[in-house]
Amino acid sequence: MMDWTDRHCRAFHRTLSRHARLYTEMVTTGAVLHGPRERLLGFSPMEHPVALQLGGSDPEELAASARIAADLGYDEVNLNVGCPSDRVQEGRFGACLMREPALVASCVAAMKAEVRVPVTVKCRIGVDDQDPEAALDALAEAVVAAGVDGVVVHARKAWLQGLSPKENRDVPPLDYGRVARLKRAHPDLPMAVNGGIATLAEALARLAEVDGVMVGRAAYTEPALLLSVDAVLFGAPAPHADAFAAVEAFEPYIAEVLARGERLHAVTRHMLGLFNGRPGARAYRRHLSTAGMRSDADLGTLREAVAQVARAEERRAA
Repeated sequence: MMDWTDRHCRAFHRTLSRHARLYTEMVTTGAVLHGPRERLLGFSPMEHPVALQLGGSDPEELAASARIAADLGYDEVNLNVGCPSDRVQEGRFGACLMREPALVASCVAAMKAEVRVPVTVKCRIGVDDQDPEAALDALAEAVVAAGVDGVVVHARKAWLQGLSPKENRDVPPLDYGRVARLKRAHPDLPMAVNGGIATLAEALARLAEVDGVMVGRAAYTEPALLLSVDAVLFGAPAPHADAFAAVEAFEPYIAEVLARGERLHAVTRHMLGLFNGRPGARAYRRHLSTAGMRSDADLGTLREAVAQVARAEERRAA
């Protein structure tokens, strides 16, 4: 979710669900230690609970980055052992670390020694020609021995040679059964499953086998899905009656962003899919993608985009 789940995206998603745990886009240890820290790691208090996802393979650098994350107030530090991009492979982190469970364990142990917040790992079931049974068992056993607080398993292999990052999200077949077997082997290890989960009904089906589900692109492209998460998965009231009320509740945050000199599009680019499937959704997206890009775009611009949906629904009901 690099370049997608930035602080504005997370603030928007928190408006839609009070209880779901939010994860940052992956940030490398080099960026954490030497980059513009506020821009990369800053977040709003409204985002809690929120986890920082780290990319790296040097235990000392990961420990130092985890300490920075904990000091900033993150609720969890997650080590990415699942991203298959070429850039990640060149840096010896991400999914290629599935081949080095001992190194991953050393990274987890180093972070655990440095912070009190939970340290978790996100991985694949294997890479390339690895046997998913042996590969996932080896990684899980290594990180459990290192004291890991939980794992998130993307239920697909990653093919580091021959498939693009986009293809790696769709082409390798999903194997939820493999994740369920891992959970049965480690009943005390908190475990979530990721990959291909696009509806809350599918999430509930997976929760019969594991402790949690991670939803990435479905939540981003169809954010209205999150409006039902609190009621369906947490047994709590929905934060807002509908998407219109959620936008209204999010306006004060957007006003603060605009007051800091940022453009409306920095926030609303994450809101384009909110009304997908409803009358006027195309006009809503078009307005935010054109008028919303202007330097003088403001809350009035957003309100006019939302009005496109309201008017279209009124016409349909008439």
